[in-house]
Amino acid sequence: MRRVKSYLLGFPLLRLFTFAAPYKARMLWLGFVTVLVTAASLAEPLIIGYAIDEGLVAGSLAVIYAMVALYVGVNILTWVFSYVQTIGMGWVGQHMILDLRNALFGHLQSLSLQFYSEQKAGWIISRLTNDIENFNNLLNDGVQNLVKNGLTLIGVFIAIFFVDWRLALATISILPVMVIGTSIFRIQSWKAYRAAREAVAEIAGHLQENISGMRVVQAFTSEKKSAARFDGRNHAYRCANARATLLSAVYFPGVELLGSVGLAVVLLYGGYRVVAGEMSVGELVAFVGLLNMFFQPIQQLSQLYSDLQSTVASLEKVFAVLDTESDRADSPNARDLQDLRGDVQFDHVSFAYGEDVVLDDVSFRIKPGETLAIVGETGAGKSTVVKLLSRFYDPTGGAVRVDGEDLRSVRGSSLRRYMGVVLQDTFLFTGTIKENVRYGRPDATEEEIVAAARAVGADEFIRRFPEGYDTQVRERGGRLSAGERQLVSFARALLADPRLLVLDEATSSVDLMTEARIEEALDRLLEGRTSIVIAHRLSTVRRADRILVMGEGRVIEQGTHSELLERPSAYRRLYDSQFAA
Repeated sequence: MRRVKSYLLGFPLLRLFTFAAPYKARMLWLGFVTVLVTAASLAEPLIIGYAIDEGLVAGSLAVIYAMVALYVGVNILTWVFSYVQTIGMGWVGQHMILDLRNALFGHLQSLSLQFYSEQKAGWIISRLTNDIENFNNLLNDGVQNLVKNGLTLIGVFIAIFFVDWRLALATISILPVMVIGTSIFRIQSWKAYRAAREAVAEIAGHLQENISGMRVVQAFTSEKKSAARFDGRNHAYRCANARATLLSAVYFPGVELLGSVGLAVVLLYGGYRVVAGEMSVGELVAFVGLLNMFFQPIQQLSQLYSDLQSTVASLEKVFAVLDTESDRADSPNARDLQDLRGDVQFDHVSFAYGEDVVLDDVSFRIKPGETLAIVGETGAGKSTVVKLLSRFYDPTGGAVRVDGEDLRSVRGSSLRRYMGVVLQDTFLFTGTIKENVRYGRPDATEEEIVAAARAVGADEFIRRFPEGYDTQVRERGGRLSAGERQLVSFARALLADPRLLVLDEATSSVDLMTEARIEEALDRLLEGRTSIVIAHRLSTVRRADRILVMGEGRVIEQGTHSELLERPSAYRRLYDSQFAA
C-alpha cells in the first residue's frame, strides 16, 4: 500500500524554497538589491517634501535644483536595481521550477505500479504541468514583490511616525477593519482555489482518458455522453473560479476604498494642522506620498495573497506526490546483483492488494536456463508472479529469491538490468521502429538491431515500409498492427539479451500465422535463459521444460506437457477445451 508522509500543511511554501538552497548566495545578493530598491522608493516623497519646504517656500532655487537632480538620480538607481532584481529572480525561479519538475518526474519513476493503478494518468500529468506551471508567477514576480512590498510597508510605517506621529496614529485607525476583511478573504479564497485545482485535475484526467479511449467512445456512439461528462467537470471548474473572482471583486475594491478613507483622514486632519501652523506643507505632501506608498503595497500584497492561495493548493498536491513512498523502495543496505545466473525460487509467497488475496502460499523453483510455463484461468495469479519477480511489488508473505538472494535485499534496478519482459499489452514509444527495438540496449549497432528483428520474423514487415527501420510508429505504436507491435517487442527483448526472460501472454494479440512465425523464434529467444512463459494458448507452452498450473492464487499441479496429459489433470481439461475441435 502506498503511504503518504504527514507534513505541516501550513508550510508548503517553506518546502518549495528548500529548492532554492543551491542558489542561496544569489538570493542573498538579490535580497540586498531589494533593500536598496525599497530605500530608494521611500526617499522619493521625502525629497519632494524637503524641496517644497526648503526650496519653494524658502525661495531657494539652489535647493530646488539639487533636489531635482537627487530625485532623478534616485529614480535611475531604482530602475537599475529593479532590472537586476527582476532578471535575477526570474533566473532563480526558472531553475527552481526545473529542479522541482525533475525531482517530481524522477520520483514518479520510483513509485510502484499500485500507485499508477490508483491514480488517473491525467491527474499525474496535471501535477507535472498545471500545478508546477502555477508556481511561475510566484517565483518570477511574486517573491520579489512580497519582499519589496513587505519592506516598503515596514519602512513607510516607520517614516510616517518620523514625519508626524499624531497624523500617523489617526491614519492607522482604519487598519483593524482591513485586518478583519483580509482574514475573511484569506479563509474563503483558500477554499475556492483549492476547489479550482481539484477541478482542473479532474478535467485533465477526463481528457486523457477519453483521448486514449476515443476508439471505444466512437464505437459505442458515446460522444454525447462523453461531452456531457466533460461539461459537468468544466462547469465545476468554472464555478470554483467564479467563486474566487467574486471574492476578489469584493475584497480588492474594499482595500481601495479604505485607502481613500485613509487619504481623506490625512487631508482633513493634516490640513487642519497645516492651517494651525503645527505642520509644514512639505511635511503634509511627504506624508500623503508615503501614505500612497502604504496602501499600494497592501493592495499588491492582497493580490499576491490571492495568487498565493492558488499556488499553495498546487504545492500541496505536488508535495503529496513527492511524499508518496514506493512500496518497492530499496532498503538502505540493499546490494546490487552481480553476474546473475538465473536461479529463481518462490518460497511460500503470498500477496494481496489490500484485503484481496491474489497469491496464497505459492512455492516453486526455476533452475538456471530452464523454461517454466504458467497456465491457468483468468485471475489465477499468473501475472502477479511476474510482477513479484520483476519487483514491481514485494510479497506480503514469504520470499522471492534469485540466486539465493531475497529480492527485498537487492536493488530493484540491478535486478531489472538482467530481465527482458514482453507483455500482453505491448507498449511502443513515439519514435522510429529502430529506436523502439534499441530501447533496452541503447548502444546496439544497426546490424544487431536488424539481426534481432530478423530472428523473430519482424524484418520482413519492417522493410515493407518506405522508411524501413526509420519508420515513425506514432503514439503507442498506432501505425502498426497488434501483431507487428508484438514482433517489435520480441526483437526488443532479444536485443537486450536478458538472463531472465518473461513472456506474459506475449502471443495473445497475434493471428495464428504470426504466432507460427513467433514459435519458430522462441527456441532461439529462450535458449540458455531462465524463462517464464505465461499464456492462455497452450500451443505456446508445450515446449517448456516444466508447466505450472495455477488456480485461485495457488499452485494446483506441475509437470511436463506429456506428464500432465497422461493423467486426469486441470491442465488436461484446459488442453482438451482448447483443442477439442
